Amino acid sequence: MSKSIYITTIEPNSGKSLVSLGILRMMLNQSSKVGYFRPIINKTKNNFYDDHTNTAINFFNLDLKYEDCYAFEQSEVVELLSEGKTDLVIHNIIKKYKQLEKKYDYVLVEGTDFSGEGGFTELDVNLMVAKNLGIPVLIIGAGNDKKKKDFINTMQLSYTSFIQKEVDVIGVIANKIELDEIDFIEKELKKAIPSEVHIDVVPKIDFLAYPTIKEVAETLNGKILFGEQFLDNSIGSYSTGAMQLRNYLTRIKDNALVITPGDRADIILGALQANASSNYPKIAGIILTGGLTPEDAIIKLIEGVQSTVPIISVEGGTFSISNKIGAVKPKIYATNNKKILLALNTFDTYINVKRLNTILSKFSSDKLTPSMFQYNLLQKARVNRKHIVLPEGNDDRIIKAAARLQLLNIVDLTLLGERNEIQQKADQLGLQIDLDKINILNPEDSIHNNSFSKTLYEARKHKGLTETTAKDLTRDVSYFGTLMILTGLADGMVSGAVHTTMHTIKPALQIIKTKPGVSVVSSVFFMCLSDRVSVMGDCAVNPNPNAEQLAEIAISSAQSAEAFGIKAKVAMLSYSSGSSGKGEEVEKVRKATEIAKKINPELLIEGPIQYDAAVDISVAKTKMPNSKVAGQASVLIFPDLNTGNNTYKAIQRETGALAIGPMLQGLNKPVNDLSRGCTVDDIFNTVLLTAIQANQK
Repeated sequence: MSKSIYITTIEPNSGKSLVSLGILRMMLNQSSKVGYFRPIINKTKNNFYDDHTNTAINFFNLDLKYEDCYAFEQSEVVELLSEGKTDLVIHNIIKKYKQLEKKYDYVLVEGTDFSGEGGFTELDVNLMVAKNLGIPVLIIGAGNDKKKKDFINTMQLSYTSFIQKEVDVIGVIANKIELDEIDFIEKELKKAIPSEVHIDVVPKIDFLAYPTIKEVAETLNGKILFGEQFLDNSIGSYSTGAMQLRNYLTRIKDNALVITPGDRADIILGALQANASSNYPKIAGIILTGGLTPEDAIIKLIEGVQSTVPIISVEGGTFSISNKIGAVKPKIYATNNKKILLALNTFDTYINVKRLNTILSKFSSDKLTPSMFQYNLLQKARVNRKHIVLPEGNDDRIIKAAARLQLLNIVDLTLLGERNEIQQKADQLGLQIDLDKINILNPEDSIHNNSFSKTLYEARKHKGLTETTAKDLTRDVSYFGTLMILTGLADGMVSGAVHTTMHTIKPALQIIKTKPGVSVVSSVFFMCLSDRVSVMGDCAVNPNPNAEQLAEIAISSAQSAEAFGIKAKVAMLSYSSGSSGKGEEVEKVRKATEIAKKINPELLIEGPIQYDAAVDISVAKTKMPNSKVAGQASVLIFPDLNTGNNTYKAIQRETGALAIGPMLQGLNKPVNDLSRGCTVDDIFNTVLLTAIQANQK
């Protein structure tokens, strides 16, 4: 079952609060441990708290701190997005959400209230956040003041926008619909949107659509003269009292807000008397304009007849104040119990709670978004602090990556190289790095050289290695770093920014060796595509593995995927799918699949299978309709290095996907190889992978 649901809207003032309150209570009926998260809040200048968040916490008495319930204020996000810092926004939202997800059985995530500020539409922002959190979405739209056909088209387009971005939509709710249009709207929505999607239609409830005196007073920064306890009065209409009293009285309607200059004692007293009279409608409140307040004698008179009518004094002319009041949009806030209870009753009446609960209980997703994957890397690396050695300590990229790792305080580091040279380069690069807190060793004259050379000699003398050669090899950065791992001075090594793959991994193959039961060292890349993370192997080590080796690579890659939070569904790639193709290469893949199934019967694996059938659900339905892997493969095993290396690079270059790796599999201790064209991000991510590997048994 999904622990979370993301409530989003396609526009401002859609009545999202009604649905949020209803879903919260639905979750609380399942468990007392329910969390609330609003990634981006929209505080007004008069409010210290966001109304939505404050209402959720206080009305339901949730065990939550206000500051834990949001990641950003709206203005912060607009600024960060305009500066191109989308990754920072997403990372912090994921971090806050994950903290709640750990603590609570259910988490309601409520989307933004954007209306296009700064060039970013509400739909775009919600889509981005929901996609990266990887949780199902409930879309809400308001049908009031819209043509029926236009509204249906808008809801369908919104649904399609989320689906096209690989975001799961579990339901669509049409809100604020006229009573005589409910059946038509529901019928047309069910035509426009797939049947498995939950659809409900909620009528427009006038009382919920009315703003309160409190909201008007806050908007106008008004001074409360009378009736502070009645600020929750709802405003059904408003009118300006500028004519003579006898004419104005005929224009008063139920729950009216009276707007009049502060020196019009006749209108003020007449409105209060009308409110007390059984012959006239009740009024919601009185707004006094011009910054004027009645004279003392009038104040005394008002005190004698005052009942349930709040009176507010505001600065500004009557005309401009009337326009501002007309622009006030209603909200549901924590102290307005009447509105909250009506909203919950409306939810119960018009939302099929049982069906929505059933859909949510059956919903599950193996999706892991790239941002979520990278966040998980950071968290996994922090679980048990590890020591990683970087042999190429003089390289600018290595020094930059070390500075970032030190700033985040994730791992302990050793850089190999000459201290003064590393310090000079760090200074030239303008890096804030404390080299006193990073271990720096020079293999040319390290205190470890004698013991390392003896260890190497003992490990390789049966292969003809001499003591002299062992001493020479110890001064090589790759051997030195590997010997640090072997002797327990480091937990893992990352190299290859300057050196070849063979130079990096040869010492590991010679002295660290492979795990028991593993005959071949292989590699995987974690390909962070726009909507998912795929594990691709072997794209870096084995030129032409045989069927037995290919099976072993598949099993190792599946284990790596699971270790990093990716549900392993393995596709053994070839140029044909199923039993359709013939040929030596196809047969190798077919045999490898059979071997892997025999070794690990529980493994979800399919092969031979073509790439499109492995990752595209529509192609899979045609080519392999009964497969549990086709169309949803997360682990892609290539038949040879030529195919794998070219494919991952083509995907990387053409789609802009982030390729994390290669990560080597099968060694007793983690050693990972970088590309000589690697970036600082590549080094940073590979160090995290290595630290996580070192944590695994």
